Amino acid sequence: MRYEFRIAGRLSDATAGSFPELHQQSIASQTLLFGPVADGAHLYALLLRFEDLGLRIVEMRRLPEWP
Repeated sequence: MRYEFRIAGRLSDATAGSFPELHQQSIASQTLLFGPVADGAHLYALLLRFEDLGLRIVEMRRLPEWP
């Protein structure tokens, strides 16, 4: 599975480093984090990390698989 997380604001390098399995792209006043998510447990762990860091998820969506 692949997911995209749209986060309010721009992440510092240190905060972005908390998500080494995800790619990062800054757009306007948001940050996109996207990449592979192994399973439901991994997704839940990512959501807990966002919460622990005080990050606000604006949008979360599952992406189509790459060929």
